[in-house]
Amino acid sequence: MPALEKSRREINEIIVHCTATRAGRQVSVAEIDSWHRQRGFSSIGYHYVVALDGTVSPGRSPHLAGAHCLGHNSKSIAVVYVGGLDSAGHAADTRTDAQKAALTALLKALRGTYPNARIRSHRDFAAKDCPCFNATAEYAAL
Repeated sequence: MPALEKSRREINEIIVHCTATRAGRQVSVAEIDSWHRQRGFSSIGYHYVVALDGTVSPGRSPHLAGAHCLGHNSKSIAVVYVGGLDSAGHAADTRTDAQKAALTALLKALRGTYPNARIRSHRDFAAKDCPCFNATAEYAAL
């Protein structure tokens, strides 16, 4: 896991997302960055990306507001895991065991860095299935 750099911004939420890609399809930080630039963003909108093998990679600097959740970008950190769709393209919890372990470790570390931040699911704020499982409930005890 990369070293966590504390944001100079006030952080009150850590928002979990999925890439909405099919199970088993690896997606790189560079690919997500390309998708987001095509949408008009200055760079990748997420601060951390969790790959299928559990590798955690940095995305956007935590000093910069994300581009991931309308109305919540300025005071949040965005975490995305690769996956979220089954082989037929339907929303599903496709996290690998390595991703589950890495997400838990990353979110614990982020809570240590931002002790007042609540962990939330993107779907708490948008009419989407993202992140395809209830992160708010699953990580409530962290």
